[in-house]
Amino acid sequence: MSFPSSPSVALFGLGAFGQLLARLLAPEVPLCVHDPAPGAGARAQALGLPLVSEAEACRADILILAVPLGALEPLLTRLAPRLRPGQLVIDVASVKEEPARLMQALLPKGVEVLATHPMFGPLSAGQGVRGAQVVLCPLRGNRWRRVAAFLRGRHGLRLIVTTPAEHDAQAALSQGMTHLIGQALRSLGPAPRIRTRSFDLMMEALAMVASDAPEVYEAVTRGNAHVGPLRDRLVAALSEAGGVTPR
Repeated sequence: MSFPSSPSVALFGLGAFGQLLARLLAPEVPLCVHDPAPGAGARAQALGLPLVSEAEACRADILILAVPLGALEPLLTRLAPRLRPGQLVIDVASVKEEPARLMQALLPKGVEVLATHPMFGPLSAGQGVRGAQVVLCPLRGNRWRRVAAFLRGRHGLRLIVTTPAEHDAQAALSQGMTHLIGQALRSLGPAPRIRTRSFDLMMEALAMVASDAPEVYEAVTRGNAHVGPLRDRLVAALSEAGGVTPR
């Protein structure tokens, strides 16, 4: 089955990241959105996009699932009977092994599947996304290559093609530990008045994840099986650095 030259896109989820995706995609592709949450209609109207039913959204050529990790399995279960061969389903969750497992297990075999993780958010994309990273984990089919060409050519994004397992192993350090350290430092109280420039730079970096939704923190710290062992190594390293023997 051929893929349209200008494929229609349905975006499931109009939270903070979904709205960022909508603003990036709306000028480029025929886009509709689906989100049953209160207030989604007003957000879609503000973006100038049609808010459609789940059944109507399932007719699009490309489906982008921008929902919390915990909502992914029930959404996939509802979508599966409505999909047709040749459609492409893309997730944008912050972890990749579990979404990849769910999509491969629940979606019909004729549906193509691409797991992705845009390594930016509404705050870090404030000045644009050109030069930012997007991780692609192709799982089924070849149409992901057109998506890759679009992301690279139209938005100047840097693409990393890898496996879900390799993504989660690396993101455990680059993302999971960043969130954990940020949360731990915030628990120590407000920033002191007496501080170094290096401290300010560290806090500026950590502030970029402070506004992430609670479900993002949950996904990157608890939904990634690689984070736990790294956390234990960090605790041991801090104890050793401070001359304390870990219990």
